[in-house]
Amino acid sequence: MEIPTVNPLAHCDPSSDASVLRKAMKGFGTDEAAIIGVLSHRSSDQRQQILLKYQQGYGRDLVKDLKSELSGKFEEAILALMTPLPLYLAQELHHAMQGIGTNERTLVEILCTRDNQSLMAIKNAYHHHYRKKLEDDLRGDTSGDFRRLLISMCACSRDETNCDPALAPNLAQQLYKAGVGKVGTDEAEFNRILSTYSYPMLRLVFDEYKKIKGKSFGDALDSELSGDLKLGMMAVYDCIQNRAAYFAKELHDSMAGMGTRDRALIRLVVSRCEIDMGNIKQEYHKMYSKSLEHAIKGDTSGDYKKLLIALVGA
Repeated sequence: MEIPTVNPLAHCDPSSDASVLRKAMKGFGTDEAAIIGVLSHRSSDQRQQILLKYQQGYGRDLVKDLKSELSGKFEEAILALMTPLPLYLAQELHHAMQGIGTNERTLVEILCTRDNQSLMAIKNAYHHHYRKKLEDDLRGDTSGDFRRLLISMCACSRDETNCDPALAPNLAQQLYKAGVGKVGTDEAEFNRILSTYSYPMLRLVFDEYKKIKGKSFGDALDSELSGDLKLGMMAVYDCIQNRAAYFAKELHDSMAGMGTRDRALIRLVVSRCEIDMGNIKQEYHKMYSKSLEHAIKGDTSGDYKKLLIALVGA
């Protein structure tokens, strides 16, 4: 069961919320605590309602006012919250492909981990916002088997319901023959099987694979593949096995070592808090023997820290 840490507020009054936000930004200084208090305890849809009521009540643009009052990472996180999720993730994909070099890790984190409905919403938002098809931009920015994996994900047509245990042994054999069982790897077969069947079906296939091979399919991917394709296929595999654990690792990596990858940290918190952040926190604690809140507190500061902590539900 998926456990969010941000839920829609019962009996939400978007006009009164708009009033609180207006007062927080009026006059000298900004009341950041009031802004956090409202925006971190409303769902994405409710924030969009507040935006409309703010315009209706004051003839002003809430996002513009927030931009002029806030700064730094705190501003970035608040603006992410104020963008409808599919559009926000479409913008993150676009940013990952802009300029010199491509941020493959961001493409993988967004495209290899979501269900059909979420991916379709992101694709539509991308097309509407940039007047270009996401697939076309991916084709221009990636290549080879990695490109094919991402384009497969963009088909948004994974079977999400069927799970016939009788098919598992044969599919496991096909995976084995495509990889360890031959000279060279048949990446196309890995791609077809990982992008077509339902998660419950593939879990059974991976169990069968382990029986045949004596080691997990994850180990096979690890030894057979390299580079971006490995990154992408491992993400698909990890999400099939345990999506919350995948995101827990991504959160950990965004804060590991010198410096924080704040853009990734913001995106992970904002994009999962209304879906499964409760599960991610449980997995994080299991994997790293400390709470996600503890990690965030150690790696961020000020209002930015307070906002992230509010979103992960301290």
